[in-house]
Amino acid sequence: MAGLRLGPLLRYVDWDTGGSATIWVEADRPTTAEVRCADGAGGSARTFQIAGHHYALVPVTGLTPGSTTTYEVVLDGVRVWPQPDSGFPPSTISTPAVAGRGRPGPGPGLRVTFGSCRQAAPPAGRRGPHGADALDTLAARLAADPAAERPDLLLLLGDQVYADQLSRPTRQWLAARRDLREAPGAQVADYEEYTQLYYESWLDPEIRWLLSTVPSLQIFDDHDVCDDWNTSAAWLAQMRATPWWRERILSALMSYWVHQHLGNLSPADLEADPLYEAVRQTPDGTEALRAFAAAADADPSTVRWSYRRDFGRTRLLMVDTRAARVLAEDGRAMLDPAEQQWVRDNAMEGHGGYDHLLIGSSLPWLMPPLIHDAEVWNATLCRGERGPRWARIAEDLRRRADLEHWAAFPASFEALSDLIEQVGTGPRAPATVCVLSGDVHHAYVAEPRIPTTSRVYQLTCSPVHNSIHTAVKLGFRLGWSRTGRWLGRGLSRHGRTGRPPLSWRRTGGPWFGNQLMTLALEGRTARLRLDQAHKERWPRAGEPTLVTVLDRELTAADPG
Repeated sequence: MAGLRLGPLLRYVDWDTGGSATIWVEADRPTTAEVRCADGAGGSARTFQIAGHHYALVPVTGLTPGSTTTYEVVLDGVRVWPQPDSGFPPSTISTPAVAGRGRPGPGPGLRVTFGSCRQAAPPAGRRGPHGADALDTLAARLAADPAAERPDLLLLLGDQVYADQLSRPTRQWLAARRDLREAPGAQVADYEEYTQLYYESWLDPEIRWLLSTVPSLQIFDDHDVCDDWNTSAAWLAQMRATPWWRERILSALMSYWVHQHLGNLSPADLEADPLYEAVRQTPDGTEALRAFAAAADADPSTVRWSYRRDFGRTRLLMVDTRAARVLAEDGRAMLDPAEQQWVRDNAMEGHGGYDHLLIGSSLPWLMPPLIHDAEVWNATLCRGERGPRWARIAEDLRRRADLEHWAAFPASFEALSDLIEQVGTGPRAPATVCVLSGDVHHAYVAEPRIPTTSRVYQLTCSPVHNSIHTAVKLGFRLGWSRTGRWLGRGLSRHGRTGRPPLSWRRTGGPWFGNQLMTLALEGRTARLRLDQAHKERWPRAGEPTLVTVLDRELTAADPG
């Protein structure tokens, strides 16, 4: 009898018709996976095989718009979800009450909860180094209180797994498998080891239930592959010279495609995907997926990891800021030309037909001014503007200090800024343009000083479950200060970089801790909430709670 090894994960929910969804599962052997909903909707799919693992993405059809239905997962006719001893409520699929089709008005509102950087939480009853897990805590709140407001969408903005920073149990599992004295040591080396990371993270009972009942969209950042992934051409050349890198990058892209990327796609996109067709039509899709990953690594322009979703009158552009980079120092860009054009085309298509534009970028667009100036200065020196000696120093500093955000790609920063200003200007501009980011292990709100009709925000939220050194905290605080701005101008003079093409100010934060932001979008209004997981305020030992530290209407009059 087939068993459920991982999942279910509720991924795509159709906001055009409100009638379909997809459910991702991993079984322990070849099987037919079936989803049966209490309202009669459902679907089934045969598993496909990758590296000895068996996956299915089940299309669920016949859902009723504007409804919530419970569901169960059946493998070869036997129910495997919900688990018989589960203490959680039944998993559900909720669909929007779609505008049109006889329904007046602009359509339903949207609640998006987002964050990044989640190290797997330790098992129940054990304390880890990073404190209470914000996503675990959210799940516990929702499970305990059926009346609690649920997100319509979880937006996971990178570092869903850490291939290079492993927990003690995972290191012990690796040590039983191979000699950790040989490179890459206590890091993930191949596809099988990547699957262990997903088991550790997604079999967490709270996370497993949460992902089964709240739709999620995901994108990678560096730790899903390796710290500082694609930070520079010199970095990439050094990694490719190691004997273990090729297997690492291929396994990273393969496991990301299976566990995260597939669920981002609509059923129509899946049906049109030749790779998805190939892996389903062969007894073992490993070689087809491996060839795809090898091509994507050799030429990133052959694949697009970015994607677009429209939720009523809210548009989301989830942008790949890692794999699509141009790393040559004389043409350095966050996005290759085709990717940059894709972002522009999808932002401008139907301009005036949406009320909110969300740009999901794992890396922040607007950083503390000192850090922004340092990254521009560093990019100039790495390009050789001050000679080869400074270039060598700057390359070393770039890696040590993680100077690789949008500012480290000055032309790309300017192009994104120009696009946001263009989208946000004029009588048909959306109410808000928000760049949603993570990566930097703290949270803040920043606003550019540009003459737009739209309210424009950088909303940064990180980590979900991780920590930050005290010295780094102090550095971020300095980065926003007047002293930091003065130091940044000094770097700009040394690098002869000139002033940034726009200025901005911090209007919230910085906040440090494990946290999640939630955007509530209704009509042309937007409200932002930041919740932190606090162990010191637990009602009882072992029960963290979420504490709201910010609740602000973004579309209200500018407070100045």
